[in-house]
Amino acid sequence: IFFVGEEVGIMAFVTTFSTGRMPGEGSATCRARPPSRPSQRKMVRVFMAQDERLKRAEDRMKKTVETVKSNFNTVRTGRANASMLDRVVVPYYEVDTPLNQLASISIPSSTTIQIDPYDKSVLADIERSLMEADLGMNPNSDGSVIRLIVPPLTQERRKEFVKSVKAIAEHGRVAVRNIRRDAIEKYKKAEKDGDMSKDESKTNQDGAQKLTDKYIKMIDTLASEKEKDILKV
Repeated sequence: IFFVGEEVGIMAFVTTFSTGRMPGEGSATCRARPPSRPSQRKMVRVFMAQDERLKRAEDRMKKTVETVKSNFNTVRTGRANASMLDRVVVPYYEVDTPLNQLASISIPSSTTIQIDPYDKSVLADIERSLMEADLGMNPNSDGSVIRLIVPPLTQERRKEFVKSVKAIAEHGRVAVRNIRRDAIEKYKKAEKDGDMSKDESKTNQDGAQKLTDKYIKMIDTLASEKEKDILKV
């Protein structure tokens, strides 16, 4: 007997039990009858594979949402935020290295980002990388630390950032839908190859769709919150 979980399509295999006596004839000893025929063993392997396919699809969707969230953090909101520098890389011994690995980044005020390099010899390289990153902020170095002043956003600039958020969100939605498409194609193939019944294939495809709806809704919520944050004066 195979049961399909409503949310993630988890399938459990329940072995068949047999007794030596009919009910009512006294105590009976139950023993598990393991799959003995090749077809039964194949069916168990197939259902275990389907469980893993849906789990892998959900893992990929989770990573997509985390990437979307990380990209949202790089969009300015008018207030200082260390995440605004997440995409800044600095050439360090001929290797492009994330800024947050080379310096301590702090927020001394709502409009100031302070960068304190662990290795002061890389100060000029950090300053150059900040200017090339086109952050809309000019770095100011005192020879020891670098400070960035976050300028207030104009209404026009806020609208441009909202467009960026919408683009990031849509890219995430497309990625989630592509993951769903891949999962559904695999279930259709399993059905076509005779490894899965039509009903089982449909159940798993529905599970993939439910996961898609769940993670797209997460992206929509994150995008809405970010847009409100940007437009807040």
